[in-house]
Amino acid sequence: MSVLDGDELRTGLNCDLGFSREDRAENVRRIGEVARLMVDAGLIVLVSAISPYQVDREVARCRIGDHRCFTVLIDTPLQTCIERDPKGLYARARAGEIKGMTGWDDPYESPCAPDISIATKSVSAEAAAQQIEQHYRQLIHGH
Repeated sequence: MSVLDGDELRTGLNCDLGFSREDRAENVRRIGEVARLMVDAGLIVLVSAISPYQVDREVARCRIGDHRCFTVLIDTPLQTCIERDPKGLYARARAGEIKGMTGWDDPYESPCAPDISIATKSVSAEAAAQQIEQHYRQLIHGH
């Protein structure tokens, strides 16, 4: 399995992108293209990236292939995000140092029909991983 982490990709492949609506769309498009190439090569790919707009997620999913892709919503209340904030981004947004932060002063459109929804307040990381693995196994076995 391979993981495509949005933060890591923004320091390399997507370092030329900012956080405008257009740049966010391009970020998701590029990540989707890399994921598609990796899936085409036979890899299992987990994409961990903020993709705030439904249309961008749909474009990526269509490009990768609906039968080879599923959406996981990590459902975390804003207050929990603020409490967990390892990079201090919410504190910086609150202080006005950051503009256009997803979920703060920029929109986040929840997936209309995620394949899996994980409520992080009530589901452990281990249980969430098991849920994702089970869904993946069902997907590849056509059940």
